[in-house]
Amino acid sequence: MSEQTLPAARGATRAPARPASNARPRRSLLRPLLTAALLVVLLAVPFYVDEFWLRTGFAVFGAAVGAIGLNLLVGTTGQLSLAHAFFLAVGAYSYVYVSGESGGLGTRAELQGLGAPPVVGMVVGVLLAGLAGLVFSPIAARLRGIYLGVASLGLVFIGVHVINTWTPVTGGFNGRSAPQFSLFGFSFGNDDPPLAVLGVPFREAERLWYLGLVLALAGYVFARNLLRSRPGRALQTLRDSEVAASVMGVNVQAYKARVFLVSSMYAGLSGVLYALSIGSVAPESFTLVVSIQYLAMVVLGGLGSVGGAALGALFVTALPLVFQRYADVLPLVSAPGQGGISASFAARYLYGAAIVLVILFEPAGLAGIAQRLRSGLRRGRAPARRADAAPTSPPTPSDRPAQGSETR
Repeated sequence: MSEQTLPAARGATRAPARPASNARPRRSLLRPLLTAALLVVLLAVPFYVDEFWLRTGFAVFGAAVGAIGLNLLVGTTGQLSLAHAFFLAVGAYSYVYVSGESGGLGTRAELQGLGAPPVVGMVVGVLLAGLAGLVFSPIAARLRGIYLGVASLGLVFIGVHVINTWTPVTGGFNGRSAPQFSLFGFSFGNDDPPLAVLGVPFREAERLWYLGLVLALAGYVFARNLLRSRPGRALQTLRDSEVAASVMGVNVQAYKARVFLVSSMYAGLSGVLYALSIGSVAPESFTLVVSIQYLAMVVLGGLGSVGGAALGALFVTALPLVFQRYADVLPLVSAPGQGGISASFAARYLYGAAIVLVILFEPAGLAGIAQRLRSGLRRGRAPARRADAAPTSPPTPSDRPAQGSETR
């Protein structure tokens, strides 16, 4: 056998290439299918659950919007902020002032309002919250870590003081009611106009559920697209090293200002949804405790994960409401005024313990747990994919080239 024929002979004796497995398309379609199934479930929820769960879901949607915004700032960019409650207050009070009517008495003076359409009040609330974040961004651009956290903490105390003293706008420590939301004459706060779908009457709870679902999905999709874009990669570089980001051509101060703007706008929208969920706003709704709760959402869900922030919002927001509903059957938990541990405190103890466990055992949070489950499913499908592949038999002695042929 000549040397020229040896490469061809050796190539001919190789095992045939495995056919392309159809497992890859299935794996690539798994997430869209799960997302579509989840969306169908969320759309069908108002047809099967009562008002309590619908209102709880609307509160979760509003909190998820704020948690996604804070996650962009803390989880993606690495800037510690304790001022999220302040930006929520800006959005909420801007909404009730712009869309509220003048009249009625606050703590010491008559309440004022512009009487604009609610959608205008929502947009103004989001824009003013973003403007407040943009004004604070030069300070944030020059501080890092705990110093930024302490500086942002001052905004919360300033905000509470302004809310308590600017009575004609805020209503003082008694607060003021939030106007019902409506869009193009369709009200989300009452039965005007009457609406029934498949025999199910759509009242305030059902309408607010879909409003919160649409806004939360919009916030989720925008954040995901932002993180996948070039600015999103620049923000992640800032979190890893500001020096490296600067060397790579990233304008550090400009990007810090932009992420504060976007995060504050998310918080403003969350504040508007909170006002619609409660039906009123008061100073105690925007204290330091609220900022800590949003940090808990981000840490529990997983720093840097948009879906994890939404899961953290579900855990922290729904837990005290569920505890309060089932206080009569849960051990050590009682309704207000009946002794024992109140539902709100019991929920704080539980998600506080959950934070400790997450930090110790799963730093990636709920998003990390979900990723592990997906990885386990993929490993479980791996033997099936190998079994589906065409079996290959070892080469026979006649297929092997004769020993020493290369030396001939």
